Amino acid sequence: MQLAKLSIADVSIAGKRVFIRVDFNVPLDKQGHITDDTRIRASLPTIQYATDRGAQVILASHLGRPAGKVEPRYSLTPVAECLSGLLGKNIPLADDCVGPTVEALVGQMRAGDILLLENLRFHTEEEKNDAMFAQRLARLADVYVNDAFGTAHRAHASTEGMTKFLPVAVAGLLMQAELTHLGQLLEAPERPYIAILGGAKVSDKIGLIFNLLPQLNRVLIGGGMAYTFLVAQGVPVGNSLVEADKVDAARDILTRATALGVTVQLPEDHVIAERLDASATIQSVPKDGIPSGWIGVDIGPQTVEAFRKAISEAKTVVWNGPMGVFEIVPFARGTNAVAMAVASSRATTIVGGGDSVAAVNQVGVADHITHISTGGGAFLELLEGRELPGVTALTDKP
Repeated sequence: MQLAKLSIADVSIAGKRVFIRVDFNVPLDKQGHITDDTRIRASLPTIQYATDRGAQVILASHLGRPAGKVEPRYSLTPVAECLSGLLGKNIPLADDCVGPTVEALVGQMRAGDILLLENLRFHTEEEKNDAMFAQRLARLADVYVNDAFGTAHRAHASTEGMTKFLPVAVAGLLMQAELTHLGQLLEAPERPYIAILGGAKVSDKIGLIFNLLPQLNRVLIGGGMAYTFLVAQGVPVGNSLVEADKVDAARDILTRATALGVTVQLPEDHVIAERLDASATIQSVPKDGIPSGWIGVDIGPQTVEAFRKAISEAKTVVWNGPMGVFEIVPFARGTNAVAMAVASSRATTIVGGGDSVAAVNQVGVADHITHISTGGGAFLELLEGRELPGVTALTDKP
């Protein structure tokens, strides 16, 4: 898989119309206010790089799932307001992303100007990767830049299709950072190399585990997926979450890990509760001590210490997925402890996945992580060894 791509820093952009596909799919509250502007902030280095070099910058993104219809609640108006505040100047929002009006606005742009296009997904053609729509988008620009790693696993008009109609298609600075750091996990990880995997489902991680396993030295497994692995070992787990149809897959993973000499660490103890409620009675029990009617909700204190020790000895760490029912505060201690351990490590540390990223932000240690991935599905698919259309479409480095 070729991950070495030309970046915006490798091409001349002065005086050119530069189309930057960004990921401004930010969370909004019921009043339409942005509740987390992380994705917008993450795009700023590429935007500023382009404007500092005299490019005319055209920004394009989707927001939500408007299903090809113009829905005011999915307008990028709040994004334009947020971006204006972050950049300290007014960023105009076009009333569409294609068409004569948009082309006229682009035609009026000068060096250093920025124009934000309206939601790409107001057009059904975007997700269909319609060639005519892609060509209309490409008509706006001279240079294509993809800085939206979070959408790179989708072959949409703005992520793959329009690259066929432009002579230059390169990675933005954020995309380049993603490919560099995630490529290291696949190609040249420093050892010992460990993966910390959590979340509810084994099914979400099977491809990733099988692809990374030959390179790993150790896998730490927590969260709901741990109970499927424990059942595969014949350990009773009470009423904990188990994917019954993935027990055989878990058993296969354990067998393959043994054959490869990879250590798989499952929880040594658990925090359990009678129900998924912050007010529920909780207790810590040993590995095989979850009684019927109780649910495993977090890794226990012995597991935290065992995981902390393993993390401290690693040279490369990748983490995806919480260690428990993270969204309920009393059940978040294990996840928070792992976040602290990863941040304290001297290893190269890469964190991906919404809850894992939320944990390092919540604990206040994000600045101590080597790289925090902005991709959810794209992060998993790349580590599964799958090609991402939005990456494949970019020009390879010679």
